[in-house]
Amino acid sequence: MPRRTATMLASTLVLIALLCAGLLIKVPYAEMSPGPTVNTLGEARGEPVLRIKGPDTYETTGNLNMTTVRVTGADYRMNLGEAVWGWLAHDSVVVPHDTLYPDGKTEEQSTQENAEEFSQSQESAKVAALRELDIPVATQVVVASVVKGSPSEGKLHAGDVIKAVDSTEVEEPGDVAELVTKHKPGEDVTFTIIPAKEAAAAEKAGRTPEGSRKVTITTEKAPASEGDGGKERAVVGIRAGTDHRFPFTIDIKLADVGGPSAGLMFSLGIIDKLTPGSLTGGKFIAGTGTIDDEGKVGPIGGITMKLVGARDEGARYFLTPDENCAAAAADTPDGLTLVRVKTLDDAVKSLEKISSGKTDALPSCSAS
Repeated sequence: MPRRTATMLASTLVLIALLCAGLLIKVPYAEMSPGPTVNTLGEARGEPVLRIKGPDTYETTGNLNMTTVRVTGADYRMNLGEAVWGWLAHDSVVVPHDTLYPDGKTEEQSTQENAEEFSQSQESAKVAALRELDIPVATQVVVASVVKGSPSEGKLHAGDVIKAVDSTEVEEPGDVAELVTKHKPGEDVTFTIIPAKEAAAAEKAGRTPEGSRKVTITTEKAPASEGDGGKERAVVGIRAGTDHRFPFTIDIKLADVGGPSAGLMFSLGIIDKLTPGSLTGGKFIAGTGTIDDEGKVGPIGGITMKLVGARDEGARYFLTPDENCAAAAADTPDGLTLVRVKTLDDAVKSLEKISSGKTDALPSCSAS
C-alpha cells in the first residue's frame, strides 16, 4: 500500500476514533444558553402576563421583557463533543454539572425549588410595586411549612395565620422562633391562630378573618448544630413566613418559568399598568434581577446568556442588577445599552429618562 494512502487511512481511522470518543465519553458538565424572553406588558400563550382586577389600569406600549436562561437537565450527561462545542460557541457556557445541581440535586428537586422561588418572586414583585406607588399592603405572619414527624404535625398547617405565641402578639416571622425558644424542650407553648381555610375564605370574600383558636404544642429539642455550644434549644417543627393581603387582585400568568430573577420586570410591568402614560415611551427594554418586598434589586445567574437573549429579541436597553454589572459590561452584545439598577425606584427613574430621551444621564455599568 502506498505510503500516502496508508497515511490517509490512518488519519481517517484516528478521526473516526476521536468522533466516537466524543459521542461516547460522558463528562461532568452542563450547558447554559439564552432562553426565551417574555414581555411582561404583553401576552404569553394567548393570555395577559399581568392581569389586574379592581383599580383603573392604563394602556401600555413598548416592551418590558423578562429574560431567562436555558440549562441542560440534572439527569442529562453531556458527551465530550457537546462540551467542546459549547466551549467554542460564544452564545453558550459550559460549567461543571455540580455548579447547577449541587449535592446531587435531582431534576424533580430543582424544578420544585425553582417553582417555589418563582412564586415568592411574584409575591415580592407585587408588594414592591404597590409600595413604590404608595398603595398600602397588609401583612400577616403565617405557618410557611410544617416538618414531618414534628410536634406541630397535624396541629398546625401551612397557611395558618399566627396571631400570637403565649399571648404575645407576633409582627414578623422572627418573633415566632424567639418566643418558642424562650421555652425549654418538653415545655408547652400556645399558639393563637386563624386556620388556613378560614383565612383563605375571608381573603376571597374580601373580609377580615373572624375568630381564632388556641393550639398547645409540646416543644422538643432541636437537632444539634454548630454554634449551639451544647445548649438545648426548643423547637416545634414549623417555619414561619409572611403572607400579604393586597387591596385588589394581581395575577401573574406565566408557565414553564422558574427561579426568582423575573421579580424586577414583574414589578415594573405592574407599575406601568397602574399609572397613566407609557413607562417605556414605546422602547424595547429588557432586564433581570430579583426583588424583595422593600424594592431592593438582587443579582442573578447567567447574566451573559440573558444579554444575548435580549439582544436577539430586539432589546435596546437592559436593566442590570448592580452586582452583575461588571460581568455584563465585560461582554455586552453590540447594540445593547446596560443600565445599572440597585432598587426598583432606580429602575423607574431610568425608564423615565429613556422615555424622555435623556439617555446620557442613565447610570451605566463598567467592567471594573
